[in-house]
Amino acid sequence: MNDAAVPTATRLNRRSFLLASAGLAVAVGFARVRGARAQEASRIAPNAWIVIDSKGYVNIVSPAAEMGQGAMTALPALVAEDLDADWRSVRVVQAPSDPRRYGNPRLGGLMLTGGSRTLQGYYELLRLAGAHARFVLLRAVANEWAVPTDELMTDSGAVVHRPTNRHIGYGEIAKFATVPSSLRPLGAADLKPLNKCNFIGRKLERLDIPAKLNGTAKFGIDTQVRDLHFGAVLRAPIAGPGMEPGAIDDAAARNVPGVTAIVPLSYGVGIVATTVEATIKSRAALKVDWRGAPKAGQYDSDKVLAEFAAVAEDIGKAGVTFHASGDAAAAIAAAAKTVSATYLNDHVYHATMEPMNATAVVEHDRAELWVPTQSPSWAMAAVAEALQLRTEQVSIHTTYLGGGFGRRSEWDFVVDAALLARAAGKPVKVIWTREDDVTHDKYRPLVAQHLTAGLDAGGAVVGWRHRIVSDSITARIFPKQFRPDANDGSVSEGAVSTYDVGDQLQQWVRQDRGIDVGYWRAVGPGYTRFAAESFVDEVAKAKNVDPLAFRLSLLRDERARNVIETAANMAVWHKPHDERALGLAYSAGWETHVATVAEVSLDRESGQIRVHRVWAAVDAGIAVQPQIVEAQIEGAVVHGTGQALFERISLQGGRVEQSNFHDYRVIRMAEAPEVHVQVLQSAHPPGGIGEVGLPPVAPAIANAVARLAGVRLRHLPMTPERVKAALRA
Repeated sequence: MNDAAVPTATRLNRRSFLLASAGLAVAVGFARVRGARAQEASRIAPNAWIVIDSKGYVNIVSPAAEMGQGAMTALPALVAEDLDADWRSVRVVQAPSDPRRYGNPRLGGLMLTGGSRTLQGYYELLRLAGAHARFVLLRAVANEWAVPTDELMTDSGAVVHRPTNRHIGYGEIAKFATVPSSLRPLGAADLKPLNKCNFIGRKLERLDIPAKLNGTAKFGIDTQVRDLHFGAVLRAPIAGPGMEPGAIDDAAARNVPGVTAIVPLSYGVGIVATTVEATIKSRAALKVDWRGAPKAGQYDSDKVLAEFAAVAEDIGKAGVTFHASGDAAAAIAAAAKTVSATYLNDHVYHATMEPMNATAVVEHDRAELWVPTQSPSWAMAAVAEALQLRTEQVSIHTTYLGGGFGRRSEWDFVVDAALLARAAGKPVKVIWTREDDVTHDKYRPLVAQHLTAGLDAGGAVVGWRHRIVSDSITARIFPKQFRPDANDGSVSEGAVSTYDVGDQLQQWVRQDRGIDVGYWRAVGPGYTRFAAESFVDEVAKAKNVDPLAFRLSLLRDERARNVIETAANMAVWHKPHDERALGLAYSAGWETHVATVAEVSLDRESGQIRVHRVWAAVDAGIAVQPQIVEAQIEGAVVHGTGQALFERISLQGGRVEQSNFHDYRVIRMAEAPEVHVQVLQSAHPPGGIGEVGLPPVAPAIANAVARLAGVRLRHLPMTPERVKAALRA
């Protein structure tokens, strides 16, 4: 596609967009509009998702944050498809912070980009928005030309009268069209069949890429407003809540040139200054007497993980049963043979490329913020609570995100900016340093898992038990709503086996050690699938059968079997690999199936694992943009390889031991494997794709190492020290 054919991503402010669509609303369905005409004769807004101007440009609202995953292309393509727009005329508008109009139906109406629910939540809604607008245009032309509507059709941005072949472009229609007071309800039957789609399933150039290549893309950190000041916050040295500043000696901090305010906060001390450098220098000069006895003050991660493992292995320790089929305990007790293993994983840092930042203007009873956020809904609510405002008094402008991975669904950095802007009486941009973020992130939970399988005399699996021990993400984010006897699905997701393994029992045992844990890419399945898929290979070894054949023997789902067989064929599973081995893993989640094969080698002297190639097959149902699906899997494989081999946060006495990339190890470019992806199209509704590629990577690597070296690695990350310890054992 040449440059002239590439639509653009436009960022209109809230006021200018709503001016063009005043009075028109789409919440979680279409609201009826009553005789509304466009505010300007040169525009028509058929619904809250679309504004068409007299030049023929189709401005489409994109409700999700663009953080590199392609939402700003895939979502507008859904609208354009059933609007029958000319893709060259499409312009994309980032949705304002208005959950009533733009909330995700699959996330309870929240404006939240995460959990691989974006396409799933908006797929039909946005297609119907396009179809609705198309019918509005057809009705307008029918009235203008005095012809029956059923004599009209649309064709790439124009309405055509079939009997006379008369054409009129959408831009011309915008000059006279009105939105009818009623329109028959639309449904799936009004949408294009997939075999007639122009955009769905076809490759479109990413709309966000040109601006990112030429430097014009505006991320949160690029925000500029008049009289802008900068802010930083000194936080307590112990991770998690429970400490507050007592006596503050800020004499030296106030003497730093450019400092305009020192702001005591309930959780720290803020600095406001005219330069970023002044905030950092002033903060370093602060002397604070921290008060409180935080629960995390006794948190030593290695010790805590060992305690978690003991709890996981103690089946008498009560937990929350979140899945049970049959009587797994009895089946295991009566089994002729049992296989058991415990799997561990350390905390992991999000490591987004763009630092945490937010810009706030607080005036009287209004707060306006520019934020690279995954969740305008949560950011609005947090700011409203911090400033004692109503959520409708807070507006969030969502910018491009320089990486999210779950970190930008949090609101700590947003509240920093709001509180400092109010205290200083100036617009304030808060920028966290890398050290701030490494030491005060909301980490992926520390988790221990214990699995047991029971086999009968014939070798069939008759019982399967999976116990998970961790702190709770949901209890931290929703402390008032989370019941003590509830299961945290965000940390236990992915544990229910998709294989035919007889009676099953899955339990979660909650711990509360005072550490703030949060959503990290793939969330629960990122580690539950490591344990489950590693364990499948361990059971296969106990049975002395091929792990590929064993998986296929336990699966009835054709989509699952298809991705596994495809990935194995891509890798030529049964071909010998000199000094290398292949490992296989499968994962299903978010209505998507993916299988991964990793080719690894091992330096026994150094303990270093090298992942050379990875093959992945994915069935995400209707792949709206197959090249985006492929790119997401490629990125997930590289990301998953890094967390499998290197990434680790450790704490001693509640203090994080890492501070930047010199001691928080991430994968380097030269260490990234060669990745091959095959996208399998199917007629199933679109599944999630942002998370699903990561979970099978670590178990595929561990399974390959086990086949190569005969040692089983059960602790993430699989560092050289842990590899050498396993080889010595």
